[in-house]
Amino acid sequence: MLLKLITQASLILLSTSLLGCGSWAEQKDDNRADIYLQLGIRYLSMNRLEVAKENLEKSLHEEPNNAQAHNVLAHLYEKIEKFPEARAHYESALSIAPDDLGVQNNYGHFLCEQKQFNPGLALLNRAIANLLNDRQWFALTNAGLCELGLGQQQRAKAYFKQALLANTSYAPALLEMQKLSYQNGEFWPAKAYLQRYLGVAEHTSESLWYGMQTERALGNAGLAKEYQNLLLEKFPLSEQAKNLNSP
Repeated sequence: MLLKLITQASLILLSTSLLGCGSWAEQKDDNRADIYLQLGIRYLSMNRLEVAKENLEKSLHEEPNNAQAHNVLAHLYEKIEKFPEARAHYESALSIAPDDLGVQNNYGHFLCEQKQFNPGLALLNRAIANLLNDRQWFALTNAGLCELGLGQQQRAKAYFKQALLANTSYAPALLEMQKLSYQNGEFWPAKAYLQRYLGVAEHTSESLWYGMQTERALGNAGLAKEYQNLLLEKFPLSEQAKNLNSP
């Protein structure tokens, strides 16, 4: 389940790279390396991965020490599950720009996904502690996911709550709090977190699953059935839908 959560968050992780690239691009909009980088990011956001990879590699050919190009190419390799290549580019990005918040966040997330929790948390906490970080909720949520991987539910919950203090409408943290609340038998908070989540994001198979289970626990059979029907309609191949159909 943790792997799926992190995968779902990948677009948000990439957005830290996009934010990092924005001001850089304004200063170097006539630079060939930057043009290729922006094309790579654009194609990656469209899920045209082969073309994105070609442009990112061209960017690095033009400027081998471009930390952002290494960072985004690492994310692409992570997305296609070529993990040694992803690690190599994250390492290059970090060596070039050790204080870059996007690199710290993305590489920290990657290390936690690879079950290297301690070094991953160290990088994420560096990003959290940086007083220049005005988007701490990215790293806070990833740190919470990392703590879940370690089985530290209470520490994870503290990170998610801190993320929501920094950004009350951050969807991944709201989704995690919905699930943790349900798992701890806190059904009304779970329902409330789901409603907040739906104010800023669309249902996922997991939000529907936990929503269904929460409404059942609250005795709301009709709403639980609605969530079940939506789960089967929108995500028929999901693990959660398969669990519904299993004997």
